Amino acid sequence: MPETYKNYIDGEWVASETGETFEVINPAATDEVVGEFQASSSADAEEAIEAADAASEDWANTPGPARGEILRETAKNLEARKDELAKTLTEEEGKPLSSATGEVQRAIDIFYYYAGKAVDYRGTVKNASGENKKLRTVREPVGVAGLITPWNYPIAIPAWKIAPALATGNTIAWKPASAAPNVARKLTECLEDAGLPDGVLNYVTGSGSEVGTPVNTHEKVDLVSFTGSSEVGHMVYDAATDDMKRVQTEMGGKNPTVVSDSADVEEAAEICANGAFGGTGQACTACSRAIVHEDLYDEFVEAVVEEAESIELGPGLEDAGMAPHVTESELEGTLDYIEVAENEGAELVAGGGVPEGEEYEDGYYVEPTVFADVERDMRIAQEEVFGPVLAVIPVSDFEEGVDVANDVDYGLSASVVTDDLSEANEFIDNSESGVVKVNEKTTGLEYNVPFGGFKDSSSETWREQGDEGLEFYTISRTIYVNY
Repeated sequence: MPETYKNYIDGEWVASETGETFEVINPAATDEVVGEFQASSSADAEEAIEAADAASEDWANTPGPARGEILRETAKNLEARKDELAKTLTEEEGKPLSSATGEVQRAIDIFYYYAGKAVDYRGTVKNASGENKKLRTVREPVGVAGLITPWNYPIAIPAWKIAPALATGNTIAWKPASAAPNVARKLTECLEDAGLPDGVLNYVTGSGSEVGTPVNTHEKVDLVSFTGSSEVGHMVYDAATDDMKRVQTEMGGKNPTVVSDSADVEEAAEICANGAFGGTGQACTACSRAIVHEDLYDEFVEAVVEEAESIELGPGLEDAGMAPHVTESELEGTLDYIEVAENEGAELVAGGGVPEGEEYEDGYYVEPTVFADVERDMRIAQEEVFGPVLAVIPVSDFEEGVDVANDVDYGLSASVVTDDLSEANEFIDNSESGVVKVNEKTTGLEYNVPFGGFKDSSSETWREQGDEGLEFYTISRTIYVNY
């Protein structure tokens, strides 16, 4: 029998008042149940929010260095359990073990980073206009943060929301993704073991309609941070802002890599393939479009097909080159888009289906897929797929390439492969995306710089990570003293 796991509310591990649970399945072995989790109700979520509200004043008044020490201990706890956490992540989300290990390390680094920030993030002293006056600003916590996190980076994304929220003195009601809640549960254990006071962080599993809605709309939630699909993100934003909550959403992407005629074809193909197929394409920053100068087009297509066909598929625990989709519905979504692309007239040149063989029968596998001769207005070139599907689009010159790159509703991450410095700078200046890269894949982020998108990729309010990641969770007051 699989183990049943509980919610964490006000410092206690408790069952939902519904008495119901849901199963989480290993995507590489669908007959294996990772665990059963609480199918919580809105009443459970409200209890978590009330606990966060009750703990808010004491935590806000806890000195920053003391908060930082708890974050530092959390990082140490994560470090001590690193191998266990990576295995747990792979078993429920599916990604290769080496990738899961890297993600856990990122969470560790984030907690250490914000542990240091907690010590001195407070405000500034300014020069007053007259004598015998003092002028300063202070930054204070906003209050109760409602966090809604996705399954594709189920420990890293929670870390980059939780750590700055706690560092600045906010309390938390957290709904993790239902597809991958176990590594999130273990992150909660690491915080608990670090000495986090009761009620400061509350973890509740369940559906978006039952748990996500109150986390997003409850009157005692002061700010909401969401990462997920654009469709849901818009609903979260609209509902949260109805009563003037502070909201931060990071959503989808249709990320391009522009390949200039000055690029090295083999290098460009490797960059695009890594960005498109890493993590099974289940990343909001995954490369979905390769926009290639016509002089290199045929050679590039041949090279990127070779890259795709060289990728070994298999279970994440065996650290295969590409692992399965997280759920059956995600697999079906990718297969639907492959069919759409074929019906639109794009040429399927690699992959395109479920791999054959007994080793793939019990998992949600799909082949790395490449479409050539894609036109800029096709659905496969406009809509987020969230799977390992790369659309290759020919262009006649660099300027057209930049125009095609920008010609989508999204603006999260974009890259250019070029040996021309002028082209690199032109792309940096004109790319309509929050993350711009030169001669790098679209995926992969540093934790000490801001992250966020433009257009339909983001609410374009506050950024996450780095110093700017602290601003969302704080509000400024200005102090005038005449003595």
